[in-house]
Amino acid sequence: MAAQLTAGGTRRSRLGTWFYGRRTVEHGPITLGHRRVYIMPTRIGMMFAATLAIMLVGSINYVLSLGFMLTFLLAGLALAGMVHTVRNLARLVVVSGRAEPVFAGESAQFRLFVENPAPWVRPAVMVRHDASGAQTVDDIPASATADVILPVHAARRGWLDLGRVSLETRFPIGLFRAWSHVQPDFRCLVYPRPEKAPLPPSSPDASFGSRQAATQGTDDFSSLRTYQPADSPRHVAWKAVARTDDMLTKQFTGDASAELILDWALIPGALDLEAKLSRLTGWVLACEAAGLRYGLRMPGVNIPAAHGDMHRTACLTALALFEPAAAPAAG
Repeated sequence: MAAQLTAGGTRRSRLGTWFYGRRTVEHGPITLGHRRVYIMPTRIGMMFAATLAIMLVGSINYVLSLGFMLTFLLAGLALAGMVHTVRNLARLVVVSGRAEPVFAGESAQFRLFVENPAPWVRPAVMVRHDASGAQTVDDIPASATADVILPVHAARRGWLDLGRVSLETRFPIGLFRAWSHVQPDFRCLVYPRPEKAPLPPSSPDASFGSRQAATQGTDDFSSLRTYQPADSPRHVAWKAVARTDDMLTKQFTGDASAELILDWALIPGALDLEAKLSRLTGWVLACEAAGLRYGLRMPGVNIPAAHGDMHRTACLTALALFEPAAAPAAG
C-alpha cells in the first residue's frame, strides 16, 4: 500500500513538473532542450483554427476546390509557424551573471546572459520574472549572447533569491505561444534600509570608541599618500595628479585620527531589531562619508576599526546577515 502511494505521488510530481516546469534551483548554465519548451495556441491562434474549421465545413458542403486549397494552405502555414515558434526558443542557454548588493526598499538588478548557439537570430524573446512580473523583450543575435537585466524589488534585508524566470516567444506569426521555465542558482545580498541619524557621542575610553584627534591643527603639510575612496576631494593633491596621473592625498601633521566603534549597546533598547540594524547601517555610511575609522560591535560580531570600501562592505554584510536569534532581549 505504501509503495502504491509512493508511486502515485511520484507520478503526480512528474505530471506537475511536466505541466508547470521545474521548481528546483538549477546550477550552472541551463540549456532549454526541446522537452522543456511548451507550446499552446494563443487566443488569435484559436480564432484562426475556428475560422479554418468553418472554411473546411463550407468547402465540404459546397464542394469548393478552391476552398479546400485555401483551407489547407492556411493550415500548413500555421503548422510551419508552430515549428518556427518552438525553434525560436529551443536550445537557448541561460547563464547567471552578477547582482550588486542593494539596500532594502531598492530594486535588485539581476543580470542574466541568454546565449544563442545557433547561426540564426532569435527575434522577440521575452524574459520575465514570475514573482514580480518584471520583463524585457530582446532579439538574440546569431551565435551571440544577449544581456538581460531583471529589476526585482528587495523588500527586506538578507539574501534575495531570483526565483523562477520564464522565457517566452510568439514569433513568427503570433498564432502560438512557446515558453519555458528556469530557476537559476542566483541571489542578491540586501543590506538593511539605512536610517539617517546623528553619530553616537564620543567616549573618553578609546577602547570603547572615542574620536581621537591630534592637537597641532591642520595647516602644516606633512606628506603625500595613495588616495583612498573615503578621502575628501579637498585633500587630493591635484597638481601631483596632473603630473603623474596617480591619485594622491595630502597629509597634514594635525590630521584627525578619528576612530569610532559603532556598538549595539549605544542604541536605545526600545527599538526593534530591524530599526537597530537600520540605525547601525546609517552610522556606517555616515562614518565612511566623513572619513572616520570605525568598527562594528554587535552580539556575536566584532569588526575592528578601519575604513575603505572593503571595510564598509564587511560591516554592511554583517548587518544584512545578522541573525535575530543572536539579539539580546529588549530592555
